[in-house]
Amino acid sequence: MLSETKGRANSALKKLRKDMQFVLEWAGNPLQVGAVAPSSPYLGQRMASYIPPYSRKPVLELGPGTGAVTAAVLKSGIAPTRLIALEYSPEFCETLRQKFDGISVVQGDAYNIAATLPQLPQGSLSAIVSSLPLMNKAPRARLACLRAALDYLEPGAPFIQFSYALKPPVSVKGTELTVERSNWIFKNLPPARVWVYRRAAF
Repeated sequence: MLSETKGRANSALKKLRKDMQFVLEWAGNPLQVGAVAPSSPYLGQRMASYIPPYSRKPVLELGPGTGAVTAAVLKSGIAPTRLIALEYSPEFCETLRQKFDGISVVQGDAYNIAATLPQLPQGSLSAIVSSLPLMNKAPRARLACLRAALDYLEPGAPFIQFSYALKPPVSVKGTELTVERSNWIFKNLPPARVWVYRRAAF
């Protein structure tokens, strides 16, 4: 009984430290972090469920933070060697390297994949999983970011984004893009939805 109680206390302490790291990073740079708490496992699982199970190409995660979604992606069956985590914060990068053996952690600008990952060929990814705070950008900048990211995906592959907003983070009206949305994940605080973007096939 004592060991179980101690184990729960250690688990709670680890979670508190992770949450505090996230809050402090957000306080220092709210436009880059965009959220005051890590995503829940429920949101991470929903995002990971859209990754195509048949492809063996790499998966790129944008803005992984402390790794809440990263853990769900790996739990879904993606091999660590297939996962590239692109994170702006050096502190979060160090956390990711300590937590997840085998994944590739890159420190850089997720809004400029071409400059940050110049060796990454276009059309080479099976999915992009994004926790970027796109709503902090102007609508035109969001669309430009999405289109640039889609160039790195194989045809029909998903760009998976979550948002707390009622409307899609990127409007596809009048474009060649499609979007689908999940229902609300109420077990995430605040409640969120997953938006999946693709280039329409012609």
